[in-house]
Amino acid sequence: MDFLEACRQIIGIDSSPSAGTMAVARFAADLARSLGLQAELQIESWNGLEQANVIVRPSCDPQGVGDVDAGASRIDFVPDQEFMLETHLDTPDPGAYALWRETGANPFNASIYRSPEGDRLYGLGSADVKLDFLCKLYALREADQERRQSGQAWNVPPVLVGTFGEELGMPGAVKLIRKKKVKPTAVLVGEPTDSKLVVAGKGFASVEIEIPFSPEERRFRDEHNLSESSSSQSRLFRGRAAHSSSPQLGESAIEKMFDALERMPSGVAVMEIEGGINFNTVASQAVLEIDLVAGMTTEALKDLMAQKLLRIRTVIKQVEAQFKRFPDSGFVPQEPTLNVGMIRTLEEHVKILGCVRLPPTVSQADYEGWMQMLREACAAEGAVFRIGDYKPPFRTAESSAIIENCRRILSEMQIDATLSTQAVANEANVFAKFGIDCAVWGPGQGVGNSHTPNEYVRIQELDRATGFYRLVIKQMCL
Repeated sequence: MDFLEACRQIIGIDSSPSAGTMAVARFAADLARSLGLQAELQIESWNGLEQANVIVRPSCDPQGVGDVDAGASRIDFVPDQEFMLETHLDTPDPGAYALWRETGANPFNASIYRSPEGDRLYGLGSADVKLDFLCKLYALREADQERRQSGQAWNVPPVLVGTFGEELGMPGAVKLIRKKKVKPTAVLVGEPTDSKLVVAGKGFASVEIEIPFSPEERRFRDEHNLSESSSSQSRLFRGRAAHSSSPQLGESAIEKMFDALERMPSGVAVMEIEGGINFNTVASQAVLEIDLVAGMTTEALKDLMAQKLLRIRTVIKQVEAQFKRFPDSGFVPQEPTLNVGMIRTLEEHVKILGCVRLPPTVSQADYEGWMQMLREACAAEGAVFRIGDYKPPFRTAESSAIIENCRRILSEMQIDATLSTQAVANEANVFAKFGIDCAVWGPGQGVGNSHTPNEYVRIQELDRATGFYRLVIKQMCL
């Protein structure tokens, strides 16, 4: 299968959180085997779905001498040391299909457009980061073919992994290391960095809040829904989607909704409050349905959902005010950020999902102090506060072998080798926690492109990335 056809097919496979990664991992494994490589699936259950990491190695014995089971479906031997290339295979939810104008209102329809600046390939996962996996896969095949022709053995064998769950807190990367499916001394992580070499990244924590309706408000809502004469008022709020690592590029519809709720009279009952698609994206739409609570007692009016939401929001704003004391000039934005990405109304409570992003200037104590402020504010409202996941910031030494080699190769390819940072957390945050040197690099623009409709990557960037990965494999492994 040629490269562009592989791009078309992998974009066409839904690997969003609701679909999981089994289908795309199986495709990747089959493609790897067709290219003469070994591939196996590490199958796990997560969030009620079967998920999978795909692990690809050259079809050779540990010393790189002789062939064993080209295209094998299971790899029984794991070398003591490996150089790993890693890319996640899941994508965010595509959102409203109608907004994907460049793909015919179908985010899974890979579409190529000619332009003077270079041909663009549109589709969900084109930049973030399904096609990066294909670049690494074809680079691994080319590097292995060159090794065979030269008669060389691997010094440190390469391994390519496509992980699941980047949008769910990166459990695929965690399970990969904890179950010892690979033993890397260094990792090159795939992210759309616009071909910039990233050596440091922000950490993040995903946050979940469940705010209960009072018994009186639950009774009012039930009676409202059953009464034929009841009425309510609804309002739609629109924003602009962006990745939560770059909230300055978006406009939160949820924040607009909270601002409107703050201006409303105190005696309103929340019938429905909905917004956003996940914790990790700035909400582009939100809906608020309210009704006046005539007939409720004065005591009951003190415990309405609208008031609870606004009191918790006040504490969130207080935490955000403290962020200004921890700028890091290496990042954009420089300060920590907090994104309320999704809100939903359930039968007995309202659920809020969000995330906090932390530059290396934030200490563990400061982070824990902020979380405690939010936990206490929620407890005062009878709400439940949970931290779903936490990944600390990371920074790799400039003197490490992977950074030095990547910089030299980029310079030789006349690509900007300036070291950079990235506000988005990724699998490097996981691997660095296990003491593994990490670099992050990838084709395509992340900020303002990934996690938005009409995501794209230039085909010439994919070609260049494949060449870069081939040279890195040869430098790190031979």
